[in-house]
Amino acid sequence: MANYYDEIPLKLIEWILKQQMFWVATAALQGDGHVNVSPKGTANCFHVESPTRVWYEDLTGSGVETISHMRQPGNGRITILFNAFEGPPRILRLWGKGTVYEFGTPEYNDFIPLSDRKAGSRAIIVIDVQRVGTSCGYGVPFYKYETQRTVLERWCDSMEIFDRDGEARQSPPPYESEAPVKDPRGIKAWWTAENLESFDGLPGLQSAHDSNISPINTFDKKASHRSIGQIRAAAETKATERGANANAKSNSRETMRLLMAFGVGVMMTVGYVKFAASRVPVSLRA
Repeated sequence: MANYYDEIPLKLIEWILKQQMFWVATAALQGDGHVNVSPKGTANCFHVESPTRVWYEDLTGSGVETISHMRQPGNGRITILFNAFEGPPRILRLWGKGTVYEFGTPEYNDFIPLSDRKAGSRAIIVIDVQRVGTSCGYGVPFYKYETQRTVLERWCDSMEIFDRDGEARQSPPPYESEAPVKDPRGIKAWWTAENLESFDGLPGLQSAHDSNISPINTFDKKASHRSIGQIRAAAETKATERGANANAKSNSRETMRLLMAFGVGVMMTVGYVKFAASRVPVSLRA
């Protein structure tokens, strides 16, 4: 059964903050424009500012659809979807209007100080929530969470190194741009090549790619990050251990059943012997 609210109930806020991923859906206004749905799974990217306002850190990707749809005049429509993969079933949708604040702007820094920025963070998407809906989620299968991937942040950090370490040189003549020359290996060069417009030709990033601010991030490339192979091997080991424990418990239960059956048999035998002895005439017992 579906339920609707004008703001996010407290119990749902607590549930939202425990989720490991969410989906973002937006669409261009024109009839032949694309509808976009993007999965988001990086840890601690989604934040609830109030029951009617949420925001998330938008990381670098091959496209820029969400940002473009937020900036299209008269648009800004956005839906955030969460669903339960474990525990009681639930689907949660947040409908609202979104606003974009790009990396390098004062508004961006108000939400994320550079010391807290994730590798690849190119913007903040703020959603003013207009409607909240929950539904059953009975059709969503169970999945077990293992860990977040770190490939995206590692890749972005590997590009941001060149923007951090490179010299901020001004464009040479005859160019009149005030923006520094970009290292072609850096993330700002990637933003320039891939993130300036959407599939439908709508404007994407407007200033992040030309920002003079160094892209500092929190990614620790020296930290131990498990590979997919290690994650799968650990999962297989746990499954084997669970199977062995289940077999051990099964064997233990079978042993207990046999012992109980043996005990019952002994008791019945002793009882029968006593009964039979009681039926023997006294004269014969002597």
